[in-house]
Amino acid sequence: MSSIPTYTLNDGTTVPATGLGTWPMDDTQAEQAVRHALELGYRLVDTAVNYRNESGVGRGVAGSGVPREEVVLTTKLPGRHHGYEETLASFEGSRQRLGVEYVDLYLIHWPNPRVGKYVDSWKAMIKLREDGLVRSIGVSNFTEEHLTRLEKESGVLPAVNQVELHPLFPQEELRAFHAEKGIVTENWSPLGRDVRLLDDPAVVAVAEAHGVTPAQAVLRWHVQLGALPIPKSADAERRRANLDLFGFELDAAQMAAVSGRSRRRLGGDPDRHEEF
Repeated sequence: MSSIPTYTLNDGTTVPATGLGTWPMDDTQAEQAVRHALELGYRLVDTAVNYRNESGVGRGVAGSGVPREEVVLTTKLPGRHHGYEETLASFEGSRQRLGVEYVDLYLIHWPNPRVGKYVDSWKAMIKLREDGLVRSIGVSNFTEEHLTRLEKESGVLPAVNQVELHPLFPQEELRAFHAEKGIVTENWSPLGRDVRLLDDPAVVAVAEAHGVTPAQAVLRWHVQLGALPIPKSADAERRRANLDLFGFELDAAQMAAVSGRSRRRLGGDPDRHEEF
């Protein structure tokens, strides 16, 4: 299996070019999956308060035998904890459940623009980074408008924006904005959700041309976009395959074949979706 390349974030830290998602695993499933993933070679693990599996993820990291400093551990602030003091308290709860001294990447899970407190939370996250409790700070499901407001009101841009991105919703404009601002695009549901993307004849043909699975072909598409996919899998063999993305390359026609389909969002719209 090829080694995992890294991205350098705008704060100087580095993150692996792929990682493990853990939604909707429970604590027991997350502990087993994280431990096995780290043994395989994964070094980025993603969780959130609202996944309700931070304790299991933390146990998986601790039980893997991999030194803590080699693991990029991500968790996320829920909407019900937006606000400056609320964010500080929520982070401490996450840190305790994870059983760690610091978190590598801390994200605002959704902007919840109707509530309008995400800038207050962002300023608290800047303090957490300054205090050494968080290595890098970022957001999830933010639009260009939300990102611009953070920069205007705090002077600090997120290192990462974790968004819905897959061949049915490739986010060309947002990815271009991220590139301009030095924000890494991280992707949830990189294989789509409740769709037959992996059965699509065009995707299957690309996979067969490289002797890989359709999931590997789609995840490689993400990597070649310069994005960072975090597929979730509770299956040990699929976790192994999902990590093996760096020994082959899609040509331009194959990239177009993977993305050549109708565009539609499968998850919530950040301008309207509310997560608490």
